[in-house]
Amino acid sequence: MKTYFILALRIIAAAIMLQTLFFKFTAAPESVYIFNQMGIEPVGRIGTGVLELIAAFLLLNARTSWIGAIISAIIMIGAIVVHVFIIGIDVLDDNGKLFSLAIITFICSLFLIYEEKEKILFFIRTQVFNF
Repeated sequence: MKTYFILALRIIAAAIMLQTLFFKFTAAPESVYIFNQMGIEPVGRIGTGVLELIAAFLLLNARTSWIGAIISAIIMIGAIVVHVFIIGIDVLDDNGKLFSLAIITFICSLFLIYEEKEKILFFIRTQVFNF
């Protein structure tokens, strides 16, 4: 049962990020507006899209899901901070949908990071600190 829950978290986070890629890569008005508000359009929009694509593919692979979870959590922290402090929760009358999707993805990522903590700690011990 636990493995199905973890799989569901991975799929939910990846699906949300993959779904929003269409808007980022096609220069949808919402995406252009958001990144214009931050002053990083179009490089920020496309760069974020590429990072989300990488994170989504890493999440969908069981062996690399912990890396995808870390990347997606970092991206979602950025999205949440931007929503709260720069663009607001309700962007172009979306009733907070984009903000909600960022929160959901962030929560899924946090659960995955917690569940994969042994892999993360092993990587840190063996690859970062080499002991």
